[in-house]
Amino acid sequence: MIHAEISIYPIATPTTSVSFYIAKAIESIQKIEGLRYEINPMGTVLESDSIDKIYEASKSIMETVHNLGINRVEVILKIDSRRDKDKKMKEKIESINKYLKK
Repeated sequence: MIHAEISIYPIATPTTSVSFYIAKAIESIQKIEGLRYEINPMGTVLESDSIDKIYEASKSIMETVHNLGINRVEVILKIDSRRDKDKKMKEKIESINKYLKK
């Protein structure tokens, strides 16, 4: 299973808010077969069995923002590829939560 966290930063937008661009970027990956995603306040976590799907989503996110008229987009992509276990995003969170004192 491959997990990746992607964060995009449109540079030189008309306002300081970038939520419109991020929403459009997320819309661009919603129909990619074999890709799951979860947004959070600082980025988006991608999940797939295929690194090609992760790269496809990353490219789509970047190109979508460019196509909205933004000439410069910074992208940070962090990848976790694991072959010994097939853990989903939810299972990784559950694994951490069992150690948290509540």
